[in-house]
Amino acid sequence: MDRTRTGAVTEFDDPRGLGVVVSDDGVRYPFHCSRIADGTRTIAVGAAVTFEVVAGPMGRWEAAAITAV
Repeated sequence: MDRTRTGAVTEFDDPRGLGVVVSDDGVRYPFHCSRIADGTRTIAVGAAVTFEVVAGPMGRWEAAAITAV
């Protein structure tokens, strides 16, 4: 299964480091800033991104390897 997706960042709380990416097919994936691929730990709301879907520590699907395009 290919877990690479495209979408956009719809929420990002910089002080907490938590955000949400919505894939092009409308599925919401939460993420932590440590999952941003370039290591900056911040990303703009509205940024178009590619990302991978991975199982998170609480058993839910999350975004990882997030890269702005």
